[in-house]
Amino acid sequence: MRDPMSEIGGPLDDGGIAVARDPFEMFVAWMKDAEKTEPNEANAMAVASVDPEGHPDVRMVLLKAVDTRGFVFYTNFESAKGKQILANPHVALNFHWKTVRKQVRVRGPVSVVSNDEADAYFASRAKDSQIGAWASAQSRPMEGRWVFEKEIAKYALKYGLTKVPRPPYWSGFRVSPVQIEFWRDRPFRLHDRLVYRRDTPDAPWRTERLYP
Repeated sequence: MRDPMSEIGGPLDDGGIAVARDPFEMFVAWMKDAEKTEPNEANAMAVASVDPEGHPDVRMVLLKAVDTRGFVFYTNFESAKGKQILANPHVALNFHWKTVRKQVRVRGPVSVVSNDEADAYFASRAKDSQIGAWASAQSRPMEGRWVFEKEIAKYALKYGLTKVPRPPYWSGFRVSPVQIEFWRDRPFRLHDRLVYRRDTPDAPWRTERLYP
């Protein structure tokens, strides 16, 4: 298989980020590199959205799938981020891998994954996590921890001996990028930045290097 880190016209001679024809190949290569050294989840990413007043909001989630269609994560659609993204389906993502001193920034429109995809991923989760998805009124005020624990106990009893179905308000978002920027630390803050852009999620990519 072709090395996604190789330069189209030959290897770079300055040690910078090599250009790959497909930025998703480069992302997967960087993720695999980070997985070898990151002490916890290498798939952790920041997701930025905006609230109804246009104020930015950001939180950490886990990337659960990536392919040429985009980046997928799952959440409660009745949570703050779920409501914000459904109302304004455009987000920015940020991956920062401190151990390898690399960063990837992503921007693009969002769509809801298919029911089959959501069902398959939900079925792969640990049963305690499945029950938690039913028990948690995510992002809403909680009277006390005991209320949450009571809800967990209720659904644990309900689904203790049966398969846990996916809640109707729980599913996944797919971010179809129109911009992906790769950043790598270099000495004296002369960092390397390579950005891929396209006008729509099905348009061809174009690339350019940015000043650090």
